[in-house]
Amino acid sequence: MRGGRPRTAIGTFGTITVTKLATGRFCASTRHRDLDGRLRRVRATDRTERLAEAELKRRLAGRRGFGSGGTLGIESSFTALADQWLSDLETRTIGEGTKDNYRDDLRLHVRPYFEHFSLAEVTTARVETFLKAEAAVSYSRAKHSRTVLNQLFGYALRKDALSRNPVEGTSPLAKPKGRVQAMSLEQVQAIRKAAAEWRTGPGVMGPKPDGQVRDACEVMLGTSVRPGEVLALRGCDVFDGRKGMVIAVRGTVVYRKGDGSFRQDHPKTDASVRMLPVPNFAADIIRVRVKMLQPDQRQWTIFHNRSGAPLSLHNFRRTFREFVTLAGLADSGITPRWYRRTGATVLARGLSVEAAAAHLGHTSTAVTEGHYIEPERAIDFVASNTLETAFRPVDPDGSLLGRTGSDDEEEMLERIDPLGDRDADDEQGEA
Repeated sequence: MRGGRPRTAIGTFGTITVTKLATGRFCASTRHRDLDGRLRRVRATDRTERLAEAELKRRLAGRRGFGSGGTLGIESSFTALADQWLSDLETRTIGEGTKDNYRDDLRLHVRPYFEHFSLAEVTTARVETFLKAEAAVSYSRAKHSRTVLNQLFGYALRKDALSRNPVEGTSPLAKPKGRVQAMSLEQVQAIRKAAAEWRTGPGVMGPKPDGQVRDACEVMLGTSVRPGEVLALRGCDVFDGRKGMVIAVRGTVVYRKGDGSFRQDHPKTDASVRMLPVPNFAADIIRVRVKMLQPDQRQWTIFHNRSGAPLSLHNFRRTFREFVTLAGLADSGITPRWYRRTGATVLARGLSVEAAAAHLGHTSTAVTEGHYIEPERAIDFVASNTLETAFRPVDPDGSLLGRTGSDDEEEMLERIDPLGDRDADDEQGEA
């Protein structure tokens, strides 16, 4: 078998030859094997042999791919990677709110730190230093920055610009301890009382409250749905059967820059599409709200403004903050998302961690269209009975919320509603 010269490896070049041109200048040339596997001649000219060869090597060091090859290399700038990743982000099938969060994290925190580095210079040690500085500000900020960096360098790996992700090997982020995961029954009752009394006293100027935010809070308390999901609930999503009421979670209200708030026809995740039994205290409120709809308004959300559009998350949160302040809990950090954690805590302690996760849509419990025919046949009402006992307005049972939680419960709460997580329902979603 005949031997031969070894094949030039991708990303390398062969022998450099320098020739003198008729003009008196010198031309240095070689063949470089690009990322698409093809050999191409690369040339550089200058007034001396040394300068021509130096210029050729400079061009080779910054050589990018051709054809089907990549457009990033180890010498590419971090800014070039960020720009290409942002373009790729536009094509991904994720929520616009999530995209906005990624863009903000990159623009405000990640890019300013790394913008003057090449990809070769972004080492694990530098990423570690950056994340420690972010964690000193807040766990949430460090977590979001790490997520964005992982996505950026995952994109670089797919483009063959790097051989490894420098985020790998950095220290795990230390989760804050001692954070309150759920409201106490006393806090629940205090907010209930404040919601009922808000803007009802003598001397209050302007129109009286319509009770929509108050009622939405009761539905969240009884179902543990997300704020955006309760505001997206329509008349056609409510099924009142022989065993009790069931609601279908099939959408969420989101905010998008330039478009404002609107109902999105799918919730946060596929697993979030689910059928939920409703305890009596929340079912009574939903029945009243559904009766307010005209027969041709079944597609309307049961919580809506004067024009029939869903209530905005911004207005919902603003009113809720006034409830919390009136209840004397302004420094507690309680937000509408706490209803989800509180319901999960009751279900985990009263039933099981697995039952709580399934009820909150964390596991793969997507509902088939067949369940919509007679949904009460496919729904276990034990969860709604547990929530009814714990949160009924009169004589609620606070024993479950007063019990000490387990490690499994804490892990479940972190999965279904991560501390510091930011999505379309979070307080920072419209910042």
